[in-house]
Amino acid sequence: MTSEKRVAVIGAGASGLTAIKCCLDEGVTPVCFEKTDHIGGLWHYTNDPQDGQACVMKSTVINTSKEMMCYSDFPIPREFPVFMHNKYVLRYFNLYAENFNLTQHINFQTEVVSIKQNKNFKDNGCWDVKTRDLKTGQTQEETYDGVLVCTGHHADKNVPKFPGLDSFKGEIVHSHDYKTLTGYEDKRIVVIGIGNSGGDAAVELSRVAKQVFLSTRKGSWIVNRIDSYGQPVDMVRTTQFMFWLKKNIIPEAVITKIIEAKLNQRFDHATYSLKPDFPPLAAHPTVNDDLPNRIISGNVIIKPDVKRFTESAVEFDDGTTEDDIDVVFLATGYIFGFPFLDKSVLEVKENRVHLYKWMFPPDLEHDTLAVIGCIQPLGAIMPISEQQCRLYARVLKGKVKLPPPDVKWQDIKEKVTDMAKHYVKSQRHTIQVNYVDFMNELAILNGNCPNLVRLFFKDPRLAMNCFFGPCTPYQYRLQGPGRWRGARQCILTQWERTLYPLKTRPVKNPPRESQALFFLFFLIIVGVFTITVHLLFMR
Repeated sequence: MTSEKRVAVIGAGASGLTAIKCCLDEGVTPVCFEKTDHIGGLWHYTNDPQDGQACVMKSTVINTSKEMMCYSDFPIPREFPVFMHNKYVLRYFNLYAENFNLTQHINFQTEVVSIKQNKNFKDNGCWDVKTRDLKTGQTQEETYDGVLVCTGHHADKNVPKFPGLDSFKGEIVHSHDYKTLTGYEDKRIVVIGIGNSGGDAAVELSRVAKQVFLSTRKGSWIVNRIDSYGQPVDMVRTTQFMFWLKKNIIPEAVITKIIEAKLNQRFDHATYSLKPDFPPLAAHPTVNDDLPNRIISGNVIIKPDVKRFTESAVEFDDGTTEDDIDVVFLATGYIFGFPFLDKSVLEVKENRVHLYKWMFPPDLEHDTLAVIGCIQPLGAIMPISEQQCRLYARVLKGKVKLPPPDVKWQDIKEKVTDMAKHYVKSQRHTIQVNYVDFMNELAILNGNCPNLVRLFFKDPRLAMNCFFGPCTPYQYRLQGPGRWRGARQCILTQWERTLYPLKTRPVKNPPRESQALFFLFFLIIVGVFTITVHLLFMR
């Protein structure tokens, strides 16, 4: 009879919490180390930012809808908003931790100093983890059967070097350190970077600043959280059906044109000086509902890349200059790494890291260490982190066997090649994954990917919802290991929970029959379009 395995979980954020639960589900004892005195990671808002500890802005609203971002066996309460403010995200994490009794496994205010292979690693696959109690300063070293690194990729600030920036006499702030707009009233501000943080900051600051200039090197495609008829864009667009069409039927060039036309239908990106020189699917989009409104009202002015700074001015690549600048706001992202891990185990260069399934170092004799959530998905990260943890726990228990190193490296190289083929070369596009594709990939390896063909003959209503409806995390609890009885009901009622917080005033709804007819008509149109595209482009 073997003793129960112990796993060190590093971090108690979105990935660390589900890591604890997935270990418990497989009969593995988790021991979590969290540097702060709270759970939630970057979603725990604080006015006091700490270096190496990411934190959202006070106004941050998550970019994924609640049904798409929840853990697969714990739906978010129906009364919570569809797109949640950070206080609701943290509240959900606390509910999750309370429901599954996770906090008893967390050592707060404990820093991981080093993680090294045990002297008998080749035989036992164990790791020696050295920690420091931040309250007492005492260090301790223990041996664990496995390690889950759940520290994310929003760690150290990326501060690019611009000519003359050192001589600029105004305020220089990184998005990591920005929390509220207090103190920025009547300022002339240059925001550098048009990712999600840069877009959010530019919009927020423009409400009180004298003028905001948003500098972007390449431009960006701007995505609204809300799709046609007010539905959440990720629930409408992230489906198994759409993924199947893209993979098997419709050429990428056609998909790109359709998406570009849809985005420009809201507002013309070229007219607003935002259009990049790459197609919509070639870069991570910027999710922002308000930016075009702030641009058209003159509160935000789009500028090209910065050429140089003077003591009080900024010169741009197009030769224009803005004088009397009070604040330079660097929304230039992060550099991630794992300083507690020896480089022989895992090395990060320019935000590039080689991991099998974005998890496992490929050359270890034992697959007992994994990195969780070190990805940039086109979709929610929480369900992917959970699926990674489910896979890891079964690998550790010997229920899933990973391929040899040469096969792992082949998979890594294929992903790097595919990324280079589809994405603009950038430090930002080194860990990109597609939500549906990657979830299916992990689930197939773990044995819990839903077989929709078989499901259709057993439960056609559920199968249709899974294929044509939102690819919500519950789908990955229908079959295989970790099956959850509540998954079916959650899928069939996901739209009810989504729309519930909007039902704040009685109105007359259209008859259900007309909605059903519209859906049938839509499917027919899609079918005809699919066949036409196939005949035209796939000969």
